[in-house]
Amino acid sequence: MDFSMNLSAADLAKTKAEVESLNATLGQTATKKAHGTLGKDDFLKLLIMQLTHQDPTAPMNDRQFISQMAQFSSLEQMTNMSTEFGKLKNLLQLNQAVNLLGKKVEVTEGSKVVTGVVEAVSGQDFPQLLVDGSYYDYSQLSKVLE
Repeated sequence: MDFSMNLSAADLAKTKAEVESLNATLGQTATKKAHGTLGKDDFLKLLIMQLTHQDPTAPMNDRQFISQMAQFSSLEQMTNMSTEFGKLKNLLQLNQAVNLLGKKVEVTEGSKVVTGVVEAVSGQDFPQLLVDGSYYDYSQLSKVLE
């Protein structure tokens, strides 16, 4: 998009500098994230930049603004749900680990397979099983034996 028709040279330079700064910030944020997706903070920054630099002769209409706010709200709720599902997963794992107390299990650590009775369970968010005097992460459990 060419802004030169609507902006003076000074305003054009200032706008280009701000856009380059935002792009650099977003580029750094995107490279930091594992999947390269934008979060709710990034979405809000983009919305603020869009509102700040909109053309006064053709402002964003109310439907566009409401639509973007609804998208932001949905993104925030999905983020909150994802966090809560992670907590639920941890609680379920802890419950399952506690149910293994006294049972014979098989855990895998690399290429090593250890078989023994679960003597204790520790940890809240990431439960660990005490088998034959060593702690193993719950995710290393491969079998529950009779």
